[in-house]
Amino acid sequence: MSVEIYTKDLCGYCDAAKDLLDHMSVPYTQYKIGTDVSREQLLEIAPNARTAPQIVINHKVIGGYDDLCEYIENTGFNGSGY
Repeated sequence: MSVEIYTKDLCGYCDAAKDLLDHMSVPYTQYKIGTDVSREQLLEIAPNARTAPQIVINHKVIGGYDDLCEYIENTGFNGSGY
């Protein structure tokens, strides 16, 4: 399983997404926009990205924090081998 989260500094939704994944004990790789990846690189991965964070699970773009919550609710995602 692969979970990537693209974040920016001083972003409450970014912090909330990381807290949620941490609470669920889901390992993830964080990339800071502007430090680890450029905005252009992020748009190659998630062409419709307009907000941060952007969450990618198993190479599928989930979207932002609200999208992550919806994904968890609709799929039963728990991070263990999903």
